[in-house]
Amino acid sequence: MGVHVVMNQKGGVGKSTLAMNLAAVKADVLTDPAGERGVSPVLAVSIDPQGSAVWWADRVADLPFRIAQAHDDVGMLGRLRHLPGIDHVIVDTPGWIGDTPGATDNGGTGYALDAVLGSADLVIVPIVPEPLAFDPTARTITKVIEPLGIPYVVVINDWDPRDGRSDLEQTQAFVRSRGWPLARTVVRHYKVHARAAAEGRVVTEYGSSRVALQAREDVQRLCLELEVGAK
Repeated sequence: MGVHVVMNQKGGVGKSTLAMNLAAVKADVLTDPAGERGVSPVLAVSIDPQGSAVWWADRVADLPFRIAQAHDDVGMLGRLRHLPGIDHVIVDTPGWIGDTPGATDNGGTGYALDAVLGSADLVIVPIVPEPLAFDPTARTITKVIEPLGIPYVVVINDWDPRDGRSDLEQTQAFVRSRGWPLARTVVRHYKVHARAAAEGRVVTEYGSSRVALQAREDVQRLCLELEVGAK
């Protein structure tokens, strides 16, 4: 059983896209098509009141994993490790979480995040390669994750190789200067990711074009790295 939480106070870093695609890759590996109606042991959970992940999932014709909107169901969130038939949970979180989850209600999200973090095996912290993301990422790690002692890894997400390596290397240097664990896998920017929600696709359904295969490879490599253990 594993509970992975995708979290950053910074909006626009691709939390929902990363959560949905990691769930899809994990389900592609774990789901037994010969099992009971091919039911997936992977569950994606959204605690974002906006419900972006669930809206996306509703548009997918054959969603390869299960999904639940649970920002107002703290009881269920406290049982993530013990849900019947579920071997792996990936949690999508809202863009603004505050510095002290659980200290205030924050529309219910604070309590929900507190319950999720209580069950988390790993927090995945996506960061986009731009300086505006540095401070919110630092607050997320130093104010929320590290005080709880939860293992975490920073993932550079949505890097566009056409912009050159300067922003990427600056972001890598920033993360390493803080002593944070950094995933080796960099998830590159592709329009296919940006269009996926509207088109009702997850990464395992992107098709066979060169770009689609490269986009899928990034998520597959990250999924494998997270299982082995990012250094």
